[in-house]
Amino acid sequence: MRSHLKYAKYCMVLFVAVICCSTALGAENIYAPGHTALDVFDADGFKSSPSWVQIWVGFMLSTFAVGIFFVWKHALARWAIGGLIASMATGHYTFVLLGLPFLGGSIAIMHIICWTPALILLLINLPFLNQQEPMVFRIWSGVMTGVITFSFIFDVRDAAIYINHVSDLA
Repeated sequence: MRSHLKYAKYCMVLFVAVICCSTALGAENIYAPGHTALDVFDADGFKSSPSWVQIWVGFMLSTFAVGIFFVWKHALARWAIGGLIASMATGHYTFVLLGLPFLGGSIAIMHIICWTPALILLLINLPFLNQQEPMVFRIWSGVMTGVITFSFIFDVRDAAIYINHVSDLA
């Protein structure tokens, strides 16, 4: 339990660092819907995305959703589902409070902040290799590890583009 609290503290420190490092600015600029770091990724942005992005988002959300079946017995599933819920519930509100535009890059920042604890725990514990775990949980945890890792490839890039963009606006 203490190690989970330790990771939660790291997430809070990272979250506060993002807030402190951000410069409040108005969202006067008009951004187009789309799937890149400087686009508004809403329903129109999703529709205008390439089909591979739409398929990826569906697969990613489905993988998180399957984690619901494991939350009662596996803390790792709670961390993954909690990270998804936290990013979805607080992302837009956080950036609005900061006076920053809520674009694809800000979504990437929320993914990094909220999903990192689950990824760290998945990589430390390697439940997908643990023969003691049920096969369905092993498969889900392996896919979940891959989903978050693959997502971070794009999220890190998009977060950097977004941070550079809002820094230039200040």
